[in-house]
Amino acid sequence: MAKQAEYIRKPDWLKTKINTNESYRKLKHLMRDKKLNTVCEEARCPNLHECWSERKTATFMILGDTCTRGCRFCAVKTGLPNELDWGEPQRVADSVKVMGLKHVVVTAVARDDLKDGGAAVFAETVRQIRKQNPAATIEILPSDMKGDYESLHTLMDSGPDIFNHNIETVRRLTKKVRAIAMYDRSLQLLERVKEIAPNTPTKSSIMVGLGETKEEIIEAMDDLRAHNVDIMTIGQYLQPTKKHLKVERYYHPDEFEELKKIALEKGFKHCEAGPLVRSSYHADEQVSNASAQRRIKYMKGVEQQEESEVDFQF
Repeated sequence: MAKQAEYIRKPDWLKTKINTNESYRKLKHLMRDKKLNTVCEEARCPNLHECWSERKTATFMILGDTCTRGCRFCAVKTGLPNELDWGEPQRVADSVKVMGLKHVVVTAVARDDLKDGGAAVFAETVRQIRKQNPAATIEILPSDMKGDYESLHTLMDSGPDIFNHNIETVRRLTKKVRAIAMYDRSLQLLERVKEIAPNTPTKSSIMVGLGETKEEIIEAMDDLRAHNVDIMTIGQYLQPTKKHLKVERYYHPDEFEELKKIALEKGFKHCEAGPLVRSSYHADEQVSNASAQRRIKYMKGVEQQEESEVDFQF
């Protein structure tokens, strides 16, 4: 079975069109100029060109480019961690402003070498983005920080619009797919967020194609709902290199539509499901009504201010 999986041909619906327009090229240059990392590039996201070309959202990866964990699905490099860079939050905020992003996702490599898992830098990044970009909504996607709830409080005190933490796969496959992370610890982390900030939407994601059954996917949905998770994303696992886990099978787009329907019937407020869906795909559409209204109100205020300045000039 494993030998057959190695030669499974990638179906046509997984082919994407590369769009390297001027907007994309400028954004890539900006990332290098600011010495910033993005999970879009590091994790080889298939939607990179779409998101960067439209400049609606981008996913910044902070705390360096080297992860202390070695998950068997992830393309981010593993090794000795980098020194903390306290100038990074400011550079991320500067870049968000230059890009004019509507929604910002901030994720990070796992930093098990740090007592707080990097929560302090994470929180400062959110604060700097909010200070310079009051109209932007912010989603955070941290590791489990080994279940340290004091670090979780540090994160939530920064006031993110969405808290995202991925269980990645079904319970049975967690040990095989994820390094150090635990299925139940991830669920508990998501539930604790609701205790700290009841009105903040929580979100999680799974990959399919790793050998899970439909029944196990539905069980994962039930587990997430039992821990008050609001948003779920479901995407196809794609093997980044030959060293990573093989794809056991490719799901048809119709199967994703069925999973999305089931998820919504389970009570998720929003579900994105599709072959190329990733955790931050269409993330700007998933903020709460309160966050969306804050964004709209600010933008209206800016427009009114600009109109007043024009009137004054005349």
